[in-house]
Amino acid sequence: MPASVYLDYNATTPVAPEVAEAIRPYLYQLFGNPSSAHSHGRVARAAVDRARGEVADLLGARPQEVVFTGCATEASNLAILGAARAGVDERRHLVTSAVEHPAVMVPMRRLESEGWSLTVVPVDSTGHVAVADVERALRPDTLLVSIMHANNEVGTIQPIARIAALTRARGILLHTDAAQSVAKIPVNVHELGADLLSVAGHKFYATKGVGALWVRPGVRLAPPVVGADHEHGLRPGTENVPAIVGLGCAARLGLGRLGEATAHLTRLRDRLHQALGQAVPGLTLNGHPQARLPSTLNFSFPGVSGRDLLAAVDDSLSASLGSACHSEHEAVSGVLAAMGCNATRAMGAVRLSVGWPTTETEVDTAAHALASAWERLHARR
Repeated sequence: MPASVYLDYNATTPVAPEVAEAIRPYLYQLFGNPSSAHSHGRVARAAVDRARGEVADLLGARPQEVVFTGCATEASNLAILGAARAGVDERRHLVTSAVEHPAVMVPMRRLESEGWSLTVVPVDSTGHVAVADVERALRPDTLLVSIMHANNEVGTIQPIARIAALTRARGILLHTDAAQSVAKIPVNVHELGADLLSVAGHKFYATKGVGALWVRPGVRLAPPVVGADHEHGLRPGTENVPAIVGLGCAARLGLGRLGEATAHLTRLRDRLHQALGQAVPGLTLNGHPQARLPSTLNFSFPGVSGRDLLAAVDDSLSASLGSACHSEHEAVSGVLAAMGCNATRAMGAVRLSVGWPTTETEVDTAAHALASAWERLHARR
């Protein structure tokens, strides 16, 4: 195992011990196909149904509204492409924001290439979407708006409930990618007012390779992949029972410790922020100062490259430049560019994200390592 402090929980989380134990029987003894009518199949079906209820409880939803997928990217594709191709009417206009994850932006752009009209709403310098800008973007032929709940790079939380009030009044569907916010802050589908919501298991201590889409009753979707009628006919293929069981367990854990987790993450985040702010003159926070995830800090370190800084602490700290989907590229983050960051500030950016297992000692160790490395690199310039 790496000896370094892990501060990249926005990229992925470890599997919780309780989740691993819940999964184990379904890898060996309880291996039935949930679609089989015999006892092995019935046991597997009961496990899937139980997990569906646990995910629904976390979201304030009903079990029959939860569709299991292979990941949040698949869930968002199902929401966007499924809504667009359901053929409910002639509306062919879509709205999204400039800071969306590729799981949303790429299917949106694909539809645009197929003749759909797409409006990309800007964000301010904190990564925040203005409700007034969304309202101005809406048209009589708007079918779907997709705005993420919380940004994966800077942690800014968007005003989904206020946006939902606009879309609901106009009969427009609203999808929100909640991959980063579920089990970190309260995510209640009825309070948010969305019609579709994406969940990623590996962001809250379930395994990789499992996610979910919440679908409000009455919303019509055309499945991008066709086959048998699994998952209400929206996601064909035999269910991944062990991963689904793990997702359900993680949802139950997340709901049970939600208040404690939010407080724990906030305390560690603020401790890290204070330590680095005192040690690094000119350190700049990227993202909203209040409306942000309790887990996430995105800093621009003055006078150095974020990539060089992370390379200098590689033996003692695991963190990222931004989204794990882009971390191997030298290009400036599209999120930071959309926020108006200049190239120098954007190239100095580092994302630090804490998790449930993170300790104060780890936070202090990471702050010391980053500050020391910054001093060495800055002195060479």
